[in-house]
Amino acid sequence: MTTTDILPYLAPGRRAHLVGIGGVSMAPLAEVLHGMGMVITGSDMRQSATVDHLRTLGIPVIVGQNAENLGDAELVIRTAAAHDNNPEIARAHTRGIPVFERAQAWGAIMKSYENALCIAGTHGKTTTTSMCTHIFLAARRDPTVMIGGTLPMLGAGHRVGKGDTIIAESCEYCNSFLSFSPTVAVILNVEPDHLDFFKDLDDIKHSFRQFAQLVPPSGSVIVNEDNEGARSIACGLDPFTFGLSDSAECTVANLTWDKGLPTFDITVHGEQYAHVSLRVGGVHNVSNALAAASAAWVLGVPGAAVEEGLNAFTGAGRRFEKKGTVNGADVYDDYAHHPDELRALLTMAKTLGYRRIVCAFQPHTYSRTKALFDRFVEVLSQPDVTLLAEIFAAREVNELGISSKDLCEKIPGSEYFATLKALTARLREITQPGDLILTVGAGDIYTVGEALVNGE
Repeated sequence: MTTTDILPYLAPGRRAHLVGIGGVSMAPLAEVLHGMGMVITGSDMRQSATVDHLRTLGIPVIVGQNAENLGDAELVIRTAAAHDNNPEIARAHTRGIPVFERAQAWGAIMKSYENALCIAGTHGKTTTTSMCTHIFLAARRDPTVMIGGTLPMLGAGHRVGKGDTIIAESCEYCNSFLSFSPTVAVILNVEPDHLDFFKDLDDIKHSFRQFAQLVPPSGSVIVNEDNEGARSIACGLDPFTFGLSDSAECTVANLTWDKGLPTFDITVHGEQYAHVSLRVGGVHNVSNALAAASAAWVLGVPGAAVEEGLNAFTGAGRRFEKKGTVNGADVYDDYAHHPDELRALLTMAKTLGYRRIVCAFQPHTYSRTKALFDRFVEVLSQPDVTLLAEIFAAREVNELGISSKDLCEKIPGSEYFATLKALTARLREITQPGDLILTVGAGDIYTVGEALVNGE
């Protein structure tokens, strides 16, 4: 990553080329820079609706990547998936064109907003960022938004607004969030993950503390009182706290459940702030709602907007997203790929009254599966039926010699499938009326539920 300051390059008339412009955080970046008067070009490996949208804005996008695409660019901004051996990146280095990470660009852009609300944590980021988006839109704050997933109300994972607030999902992987410039930092939880990059939990905590310390004295650090890791990194930073425990500054009162969905009051310093009936289940989503409400409270959003925003929230894409019905069973898909996320999902699912919970899980990355193996075994022993797809490699090569077969050997009654096609066939064979079918993981396991529902 270049140490050159990107800020002077982000000016009207400057020419930037974006490598991987169709990505979830690259596309909104292109829109924001284009709106600032910069001359933007880009490339992506595949054609998509996002690429089409950028072209309608007058941003030329080339599908396929080669050195000639740079044109007369004065700077290059790359997605995290583009490495130095990418032909465009390699040519930029040869020509002496500075190459910046997308996080560096977002961090610089945040400095132009009065409020930069950054949501971080090992899990829950996408849902909480989406809840914040609903609230701030209800408050008519016209925010700019960058989410690591699709939000149905936006039809995308981003939004370019004209208000004074930017809301950004902030990922710890490769310390990306340390390039951000938060005025409000939300820490949902700090747990072991991404151990292909971080050495251990202490290393992760160190990065999260650095992230929290980016907030200026006039800003706010918001921390989950119920999570030990989050509490520990905020020591001495005078955080605003949320949580289900009575000691939190923002907490719940009068919590009731109806068919797995919660209704509750949100109180701040003992005073009622909002009354909410969520359309997403699980205690973890009550906690996410408290996090979003805390961010709204410190930024002066009225409780009525919190109510309107949260009551309308039906979930982010791939977060307990209903795919359809097959053989009298409901099919849902979820992005959970960490044991804590899985536990939250399955705990919530058990409250919904289904006859059986059938979980088809695809582990994500060899390093995560190896590092958290025993925790995966424990949580995947909970469903009535557990089917295991092979590990989704993502960015990794299997140098650890690990397979989902290893999980299968430790999980009683589970079954292993080398291909998603075989897994789909087995699901179709065993599905019964009254079942809840869950396809779970951060890879391409979602295609199983879609194939099941579509009869493919």
